[in-house]
Amino acid sequence: MKIAVDLDDTLSVVDRVTRPSGYIARMGLPYKLADPEAHALAEVFDWELPAVLEFIRAGGDVIFTDAAARKGAKETLGELRREGHEIVILTARDRDWFANPEKISRDWLEKRRIPYDGLVAEVKDKGEYCLTHGIAALVDDSPRTCLAAQEKGVRAVLFAGHGVRLPEGSEMRYRGANWAQIAAILRRISMEIAEEGKA
Repeated sequence: MKIAVDLDDTLSVVDRVTRPSGYIARMGLPYKLADPEAHALAEVFDWELPAVLEFIRAGGDVIFTDAAARKGAKETLGELRREGHEIVILTARDRDWFANPEKISRDWLEKRRIPYDGLVAEVKDKGEYCLTHGIAALVDDSPRTCLAAQEKGVRAVLFAGHGVRLPEGSEMRYRGANWAQIAAILRRISMEIAEEGKA
């Protein structure tokens, strides 16, 4: 089975508060903390995108490039590959934020020895990418991304870690709070697909 896996906040743990807070204070900027648990940097403080990009270009990209790997990610992806699954890292990282999003993503993965088979950056519609590339399951921490993929028929698995909130009234068929749970869900999906193939 082909499995797509998001990078930021799914394989990694990104601290979007500490360094930006220091930068804002150091630069004497007026921005205040808006939502410390937001998964989009533009929503953590009450700043606009141009200010966020200034922070990134002033070295703020290290919050992504220096982020720690999430506990169990390396081991789980290794086990899944040994079981015969193909792992494709799908990231929305783009050139507005990173000079070479694919290279910095590859460097992060290699440095932490995260096993994978392929890497694709600048993917805005992950559900569509999965559909057109024969990827059966998508693991991502973004409820918006997972819900959109699920609507297209992709088996989206929400990495429902700390701070992840589903929009009111929406439901995810698959969700897990850590890599052990995600692995169990992916194995169940693989079995479901195999059963469907026999029908």
